[in-house]
Amino acid sequence: MWLWPGRALYAGPSLRLGPHSGAVACLAVGVDAPFTVRSTSGGELRARTALLAPRVRHQLTASGDRMVFLYLDPGSADDRACRTGFATSREKILVEHRHEDDLLAQAAQWSSHTPIPQITAWITKATGHAKTSSADPRITAATRRLISAGHPLPAASLAAELGLSESRFLRLFRDGTGTSYRRFRLWAQMHRAARALAEGHNLTRASADGYFASPSHLSTAFHAMFGLTPSALLSQDLTIRCLDPSPDAVT
Repeated sequence: MWLWPGRALYAGPSLRLGPHSGAVACLAVGVDAPFTVRSTSGGELRARTALLAPRVRHQLTASGDRMVFLYLDPGSADDRACRTGFATSREKILVEHRHEDDLLAQAAQWSSHTPIPQITAWITKATGHAKTSSADPRITAATRRLISAGHPLPAASLAAELGLSESRFLRLFRDGTGTSYRRFRLWAQMHRAARALAEGHNLTRASADGYFASPSHLSTAFHAMFGLTPSALLSQDLTIRCLDPSPDAVT
């Protein structure tokens, strides 16, 4: 797993995911076979590439051995540009990326030794970042502030920093990202917990660093957001690499 402010990417074995609802946008890629996405409304899609919007409860079932999941901050330039790269839309799930063949071919070559520039080049192709404008700069600033904050950040405090009332800020945040402030703050907490794990700490320390009440609180929130527990993910012999400040700056 590679982790940046604003982006996270998992590449590895297919996971047995339960129903879940993400806090941010997720680009799912079936590296060696299609996967199935079932929504709570009863609809079903089969695809090799799909972009799932935040807060869409679904279950993803892989039929191949390897998957890639690219998580993008909602409302970011990455997210907005990535949405334009798909041919089909159904129930807030986009499928058939226009560069699907290239994305699949490149991801199939990855290993634990793949250079970071190859990973970031793949992300650039997947998002088409340069082809769209960024979201409301106040919301962009808010999401970055949440990810980098060294302490819990209530909505009222962040709204005051931006010179907005709390109610106005919460409306702008939802309109700009498609998710709630509470959900995105939970995503930021997951970032902090993942960084603790990358530094070699256990789940107890990771839950504390992420401002979760306990390891069980982290586990419950993680399962609801990703469809499996942190311990199940870590059992895949996962390596987490934290890269700052942004993928484009990494060499």
